[in-house]
Amino acid sequence: MATQRFLTLDDVAEILNVSWSQAYALVRRKELIAIQIGGRGQWRVETDELERFIQQKYAEARAGAVDAAAVPDDAESTR
Repeated sequence: MATQRFLTLDDVAEILNVSWSQAYALVRRKELIAIQIGGRGQWRVETDELERFIQQKYAEARAGAVDAAAVPDDAESTR
């Protein structure tokens, strides 16, 4: 069977291990790009777009880890 091109928000929520509401919020904030399909406007996320989103979050986490490592130990205690 071929790999699905599009995922529902239920699928996205399951993959990210978040609630449907959290997945919907990512779409509404345009952090995760999705399209609306059909008369009821059901949201669909392309699998490549979800992968891009995940990779972007990992890149942000790495950048945050680098930034945190650059802060001297004594500077952390003054926050």
